[in-house]
Amino acid sequence: MNQPSTLSSSVIPTWIDASLFKGMLRGIERESLRMQSNGFLSQKNHPKALGSALTHPHITTDYSEALMEFITTPQTTIAAALNELRDIHSVVHQQLEDGERLWPLSMPCMLDDNEENIKLAQYGTSNIGRFKTLYRRGLGVRYGRRMQTISGVHYNLSFPDQLFASLQQHESNPELKQLSPQDYRSHRYFGLIRNFIRLTPLVMYLLGASPSVCRCFLTGREHHLQPLVKGTLYLPEATALRMGRLGYQNSAQKELGIHYNDLHDYLDGLQKAVHTPYPEFTNLGLNDEQGEPIQINDHVLQIENEYYSLVRPKQVPQAGETPSQALKDRGVGYVELRAVDVNPYSPIGIDETTAGFLESLALYCLLNESPDLFADEQEQIDQNQTEVVNRGRAADARIVVGQTTVPFQDWAQRHLNAIQACAVMLDQVDGTPLYQDAVQVMQQRLNHVEDTLSAHVITDTLQHGGTWSFGSVMAQQHVGSYDQHRLSTERKKYFEQLAQTSLQKQAQLEQDHHMSFEQYLAQYR
Repeated sequence: MNQPSTLSSSVIPTWIDASLFKGMLRGIERESLRMQSNGFLSQKNHPKALGSALTHPHITTDYSEALMEFITTPQTTIAAALNELRDIHSVVHQQLEDGERLWPLSMPCMLDDNEENIKLAQYGTSNIGRFKTLYRRGLGVRYGRRMQTISGVHYNLSFPDQLFASLQQHESNPELKQLSPQDYRSHRYFGLIRNFIRLTPLVMYLLGASPSVCRCFLTGREHHLQPLVKGTLYLPEATALRMGRLGYQNSAQKELGIHYNDLHDYLDGLQKAVHTPYPEFTNLGLNDEQGEPIQINDHVLQIENEYYSLVRPKQVPQAGETPSQALKDRGVGYVELRAVDVNPYSPIGIDETTAGFLESLALYCLLNESPDLFADEQEQIDQNQTEVVNRGRAADARIVVGQTTVPFQDWAQRHLNAIQACAVMLDQVDGTPLYQDAVQVMQQRLNHVEDTLSAHVITDTLQHGGTWSFGSVMAQQHVGSYDQHRLSTERKKYFEQLAQTSLQKQAQLEQDHHMSFEQYLAQYR
């Protein structure tokens, strides 16, 4: 069983210098449900004053009309990324009506018994807009709409070209030395991805904040949870139920065998999934009794984005490109770390500590040796994730490493020690203690289980008498934070202009009548 063996601070080569990290970029995507004042999911349309969810670069929707997604631009510092995210939250909050608020937890607010009341996101009458809504209808038909109300944080990160150039220069393997800069960069990012997958149990323990869930989320589903307090279910030592079998799961995808051992393999696996029919989805049919389409196709994946993964290789697509085409043509440009729960104690769902830790972890994953990752090891990782999702805070939590089973605490400590050295290196870039401070907080969470976010969530849910009450109290506290956040006149104008421009762009797309939606869909199918 291949497991990275180097677990000391020697993961950083002696020749690496802090100047190589100048120009790192990070961006954040945060999802949040709009909640009515009575605690139930909003039934209102996306606020028109915020512009078009189809074409706005910062404020859009994810699965449902009520599930908002906020996207920052790539920023040169963590502080700048978090500040832009604060701006977006403040702008959105000002346009919410009738006492609506942003729900602060990864697991959803109150849902009623009728799944149809989880309204699909609407993007207007253009072909691309209708296609996006149909994709969501397909997700609902395949996996149920409740699953699509879960929120997360995605952390996008890219390292500078000069770092990859130096790494390639110091390679001892002649084949790696001969790769083009683009291919070498992709090779290193895939190494990062494999190691991040191996280390997701650590992320779930340290950043997991979904140990409990409103009973309404599990209506009609079998589950293994216990009652915590009226209306709330939990597991006593859980960390991140969002990342377990109650969260985003897809048995069809598990059979895909998509590997992260190199870019071409990965893209081949993805393409196969997008073009292979899946009997269970074929049985659902493509259209309803009225002849209206209910899913894009009957394939394992309707489109590439349906592939649920903990981390994704990404490249910014150009007009008309699919994510795969962008990766194929220009290689991996950045990674999207997706295993992160929303932090309910932060008004913007993420704080400096989480960001600093994720970047230190990503550097560790990039520099550490990263053998190929095959099905047998992946099975172990899945077992480890399940253990930490359900029992991560248990004193006897254990995970499998190669041929042995080890206490989770020991395994986590070894990795955290090595991540510390990466934090020291990143702090040298800007002369701040941010990264080491972040790792120190994580050390505290490892040493004292009661300091984990998941433990705090359980304590506060009990104190407030349930998930809804706890979430409502936090949502109200965050309102104060949005109100206090001052937008400059320039930033206000920027967001007003974007809202207008996005609506104009949507209107232009809707004027294009050269092909009916039926033809458009038939062409895609």
